[in-house]
Amino acid sequence: MDPDGERLLAKYVKETFNHDFVFVTEYPSSVRPFYHMRNKFDNTVTNSYDLLWKGLEITTGAQREHNYDILVNQAKEKGLSLNNMQSYLDCFKYGCPAHGGFGFGLTHSLMLLLNYKNVREVTYLYRGPNRLTP
Repeated sequence: MDPDGERLLAKYVKETFNHDFVFVTEYPSSVRPFYHMRNKFDNTVTNSYDLLWKGLEITTGAQREHNYDILVNQAKEKGLSLNNMQSYLDCFKYGCPAHGGFGFGLTHSLMLLLNYKNVREVTYLYRGPNRLTP
């Protein structure tokens, strides 16, 4: 979902349910990473979510695939080179428990909490897609 879609959904949820938070679930597997577990009833969606607050994504999470053969197949489906990730895949080769993970956007949350318009106003050194080093 693009930022405009996130804002539109948040506006609908605010007007309809008077909430600032909304979970978006069941993302298509085509737009999620290979390591996200697919839904056992519908292989076209993942067991993943985004949490939106006031129209901005603050958390992304998913149940992670822990079966080695499935991970390999899903990586191949995405056209990824297994050579570049063999050490990651090896962690699952001899068994791995079911698990999940998420990423929490602290700077986005601070921006919303403090009512700033730009994430650069709440972090000392902004890092983004075009700026990874100070």
